[in-house]
Amino acid sequence: MKAWAWWVVCIVAALGVAGLLAGCGVTRAGYESAPHRVVVREGRFELRDYPDLRLATTRMPSGQDSGFMRLFRFISGGNERGEKIAMTTPVFMERGVGGGEDSMAFVLPEAMTNAPKPSASEVSLATVPGGRFAVHRFAAGRPETGLEAEAERALRAWIDGRRLTAEGRPTFAYFDPPWIPRWFRRNEVMLRVKGE
Repeated sequence: MKAWAWWVVCIVAALGVAGLLAGCGVTRAGYESAPHRVVVREGRFELRDYPDLRLATTRMPSGQDSGFMRLFRFISGGNERGEKIAMTTPVFMERGVGGGEDSMAFVLPEAMTNAPKPSASEVSLATVPGGRFAVHRFAAGRPETGLEAEAERALRAWIDGRRLTAEGRPTFAYFDPPWIPRWFRRNEVMLRVKGE
């Protein structure tokens, strides 16, 4: 078979696998996502309105991923009711919170109005007030400090260009499980804004 024909076969196979994965629970398409309304879309930038979001959250030393397993144990039944809670997207992260620690949070499903108390003392429940957020979807790949810093700079420049005022620290949103190839990954950085 000629080289160009192999490329066609490979591309068709990759698209077929991506299509199959898109409909099942091993990709972000298989999970409930944090509710929001897009107000403005300009390429990879958006203004979104979010309602109050209920989160399960934990802190962790910078650069460590230990928080994910704590939160995963909570939704897998590590709570006062032994209740399993559906995974959602995205996983939210804030860098350097409270003296250098990172924080990680899972969004609780929208229908869950009475979340059980976490069994682990390192996991807590919180509500983030709704509001308007500027969001930038950035380069695919795993969370990396260089990519995050570049994405934050681009978002702040876009916010300034729209004459908006950013508030607080940025939140990074990661939508994909680790086995998803990097070119299919979705990462975002978001900042609460005032104006417009």
